[in-house]
Amino acid sequence: MLLKTFGWSFAVTALGLVAAVLYGGWTGFGIVAILSVLEISLSFDNAVVNAGILKKMSAFWQKIFLTVGVLIAVFGMRLVFPVAIVAISAKIGPIEAVRLALNDKDQYQQLVTDAHPSIAAFGGMFLLMIFLDFIFEDRDIKWLGWLERPLAKLGKIDMLSVCIALIVLMISAMTVATHAHQHGGTHADKAETVLLSGVAGLITYLIVGGLSGFFENKLEEEEEREHEEEEAAKRSGKKVPAVVLAGKAAFFMFLYLEVLDASFSFDGVIGAFAITNDIVLMALGLGIGAMYVRSLTVYLVRQGTLDDYVYLEHGAHYAIGALAVLLLVTIQYEIHEVITGSIGVLLIAWSFWSSVRRNRALAAAEGESGSDEKTEVSSGV
Repeated sequence: MLLKTFGWSFAVTALGLVAAVLYGGWTGFGIVAILSVLEISLSFDNAVVNAGILKKMSAFWQKIFLTVGVLIAVFGMRLVFPVAIVAISAKIGPIEAVRLALNDKDQYQQLVTDAHPSIAAFGGMFLLMIFLDFIFEDRDIKWLGWLERPLAKLGKIDMLSVCIALIVLMISAMTVATHAHQHGGTHADKAETVLLSGVAGLITYLIVGGLSGFFENKLEEEEEREHEEEEAAKRSGKKVPAVVLAGKAAFFMFLYLEVLDASFSFDGVIGAFAITNDIVLMALGLGIGAMYVRSLTVYLVRQGTLDDYVYLEHGAHYAIGALAVLLLVTIQYEIHEVITGSIGVLLIAWSFWSSVRRNRALAAAEGESGSDEKTEVSSGV
């Protein structure tokens, strides 16, 4: 199971490290290895959230996520994206941006750093909306009940998450964006840029998430019909497979996953510049990390880990909320990637431990009830 799920990741790791040695020697090997670990640590919460979505999809779309999705993640976000943001922010052609990435690494890093406010605003707003929609939803299982119960009641107010997100964006534009960090330690007023990019991130979330939700609702009618057929099949002794997302619903959920992955990639791509400004080594390291995130997502789905450890998804979404806030803060202040990654890992580890304690408590309660039943039966005899 482990080799089947992570086989491609192991193969890509071997090829990537060999390519790193051939391209940059043992120094390149070390840089690529560090970047791979950085990407995995920063994106572990991404894998948990992805697994919650992917488990609703059919085996076909899970394969699409691991094939086409990997191409988009590795070549799109880890290679094309760093070049694209330079081309857009510097208003130069993509060919010129590639030339800078390969031949003038210092200027390329400067352009990427100067484009960070718009990247952080877009990604921060998209991730913030994911977090807000999660905590405002009334769920049967609650991790931090003292916090989630009152928030679930507030969530009944229409468009509350959008209003809060816009308020956060306005505050960010009036505070951190007025002294946005630029290359060389200078600061500039990027309020307008942050506002436009943040609104773009919010619109992207509403469009992609809205379409996904629309087709999921359409699918519910089909699920009700399938449920009736399943009940009838059980009575007749036949077995009906569980309904999974397919067709248009699965396509838009796949699209949502890709945009989500892109938003998670912002901090990894920007953080990679703290380690190297070589676009080739960056693509190799982050690409290897992206493969493991994808494999980990599928592993969580196939092992049913989210069903066994019910608070993992909560921890991942709290990590998303923390990352969204950190992205907005980094518009003005530099925050080391170790801090960003550690917060996400700690929140997920805490939720995992809470899940383990919950499972032990349930097992103990079942054991006690079983013992009581046995005692009653023996006393009756």
